[in-house]
Amino acid sequence: MQHPAEQTAPPLHICRECASPLVAPVAWEQAGPREWAVTIQCPNCEWWDADVFDEETVERFDEELDRGTEALVRDLLRLMRANMEDDVERFVSALRADAILPEDF
Repeated sequence: MQHPAEQTAPPLHICRECASPLVAPVAWEQAGPREWAVTIQCPNCEWWDADVFDEETVERFDEELDRGTEALVRDLLRLMRANMEDDVERFVSALRADAILPEDF
């Protein structure tokens, strides 16, 4: 059974106010055998909503959250690598310039 709000509403991860694809859950709990009470909030415009959705809708939302988490982790790893490369380059430059002394350690 599909909740009436789901028939015309965009997916849960899309903000109904500003269309941002970054809507995240604030809380969710099972509301029935195949239904979930979900509170969501947009980080861009601070819009929020609380409603009951069928399990399939919530599973699609959860999959989208997983994709977003994977993208964030990939970006974090790239950023960490870039920062590490920059640190190594500065350290090598300091070594070559004799700017590092034993008492620096």
